[in-house]
Amino acid sequence: MTPGQRHDSICARPLLERIRVPRIGPGRPRCKPDHVVADKAYSSRGFPSYLRKRGIAHVIPEKTDQRRHRHNRGRHGGRSPGFNRETYRRRNIIERCFNRLKGFRGIATRYEKTATSYEAAVALASFLLWAGSV
Repeated sequence: MTPGQRHDSICARPLLERIRVPRIGPGRPRCKPDHVVADKAYSSRGFPSYLRKRGIAHVIPEKTDQRRHRHNRGRHGGRSPGFNRETYRRRNIIERCFNRLKGFRGIATRYEKTATSYEAAVALASFLLWAGSV
C-alpha cells in the first residue's frame, strides 16, 4: 500500500522482491516472474536494467524522447530495446480488471480507513469478480 500521489515505478522493485509463489510439489517457492509487461512510465533506465540483472524478460515501450536521444548519440546510443506488440496488447486484460475493481464504490473512493481493511475489501471484490457473482 502506497500513497495515491506516489509513482508506481518507485514501488515496483520492492513488489517484485516480495513475490513468493509456492510450488505444488517439494521445493522452494518461485521468487521471480517469467515476464513483466509495463507501460511507458517504467521505461526509465533503472527499472529495465534491474529486470535484466534479475533475468526477468520484459516488454516496456520506449518513450519518444528516449528514442530520439538514443538516435542522436549514434552508434554509442545502443540498440533499441526489444518490443513485442502482441504481448503488450494483452496488458489490457489487467487494466480491465482494475477498472472492474473500481466499480466497487468502497474501493474506488477508499472508504476504509486502515490498510488492512482496504486490502481485505480488494481481496473480497477480486473473489466476487472471479466467482462471477457480480
